[in-house]
Amino acid sequence: MRVVIALGGNALLRRGEAMTADVQRRNARIAAEAIAPLAAEHELIITHGNGPQVGLLALQGAAYKPDEAYPLDVLGAETEGMIGYMLEQELGNLLPFEQPLATLLTMVEVDADDPGFSNPTKFVGPIYEKADAERIRTEKGWVFKQDGEKWRRVVASPLPKRIFEVRPVRWLLEQRTIVICAGGGGIPTMYEKGSDRKLIGVEAVIDKDLCSELLARELDADLLILATDAQAVCTDWGKPSQKSIHKARPDDLRQFSFPAGSMGPKVDAACHFAQASGKSTAIGALADIAAMVRGERGTIISSGFTGLSWYA
Repeated sequence: MRVVIALGGNALLRRGEAMTADVQRRNARIAAEAIAPLAAEHELIITHGNGPQVGLLALQGAAYKPDEAYPLDVLGAETEGMIGYMLEQELGNLLPFEQPLATLLTMVEVDADDPGFSNPTKFVGPIYEKADAERIRTEKGWVFKQDGEKWRRVVASPLPKRIFEVRPVRWLLEQRTIVICAGGGGIPTMYEKGSDRKLIGVEAVIDKDLCSELLARELDADLLILATDAQAVCTDWGKPSQKSIHKARPDDLRQFSFPAGSMGPKVDAACHFAQASGKSTAIGALADIAAMVRGERGTIISSGFTGLSWYA
């Protein structure tokens, strides 16, 4: 079975953790331990988030020479390499030496007229107290929105149109390679206006789950797994009436509303993949990846189900 596994931001950095290499390395090892048991039986493609890492690099660059800070597309490429390296190495330490692995920097085309550019929504970087966010907003002109009880920077999040490296990913899969790609939603690029051949980078961050869904469809994957820090998709999150969904059709989930900054994009991506491909999607905890492949844990979404079912 061909499985695309999209690792949430918690794969390398959990909320409130120090943004150090050692912490990210430890979390990469935890992710690798969850994924490695699947390698013997399935073709694996791994994507991952990079919001905290991109935000940290942007902050470091602005502190050094604000007028010479690297743009977000370049920072996205840097973090794809860093995170891919850690995941690839930790998987290699667990799998047989003969198992090939590859990390592929991935460019993704976006539309210059995408409405996302006029309404920044994608969280990047660390969390701040409101006073600190206001100070940085004044100093650097960044846009901030509330994320839970804290504040985080937000940037444009245009929809992915095309993944340029799909052909080499297919070739690597034919060689039985575990491929790590489309990290952070890929590197946002577009064709310069007035040219159909000149690619340029874009100051934006593509949603990782929406890009993973596009990748899964283009690779004809059998299953898309969206791993996060929640065990399942829940209604009435954080309330006494909270309930966890086990199995659902896309139309079943669309009757509920989920937060745009967290579960919303995952549910949207999962529903679109299930409906467009006729295959299944699973949303759940990183530790439950193997159980999600078996359909035992997480929220499983498929157009073939007869209705909505809940965990007891």
